[in-house]
Amino acid sequence: MKKVANYLWVEKNGEEYTLIMTPELQDDIGTVGFVEFTKAEEVAKNDSLLELEASKTVLDLASPLAGKIVAVNEKATDEPTLLNSAKADESWVVKLTGVDEAEFNALADA
Repeated sequence: MKKVANYLWVEKNGEEYTLIMTPELQDDIGTVGFVEFTKAEEVAKNDSLLELEASKTVLDLASPLAGKIVAVNEKATDEPTLLNSAKADESWVVKLTGVDEAEFNALADA
């Protein structure tokens, strides 16, 4: 099941929620040149997930859900342009667990 919020797709796989940059966000920001992920282990709704610098903007990407961060896309730190990929397995941002399913269900369908 996939939802969308804050220009991120939220894909649910079991108890894990993967946040992926939407094609619209990728187009709006241009080529990503630098990313810095949050050091937090847990995020609240609208907390910063990462700061990025791209050819068209500098952006603080906010989480549409609260949860525990169980993975960040470390490859994007060394190769930020991965976040511009059309492939979800390359352009994902973070993976969360402990998400309130009612909050997830309240997001718009993708």
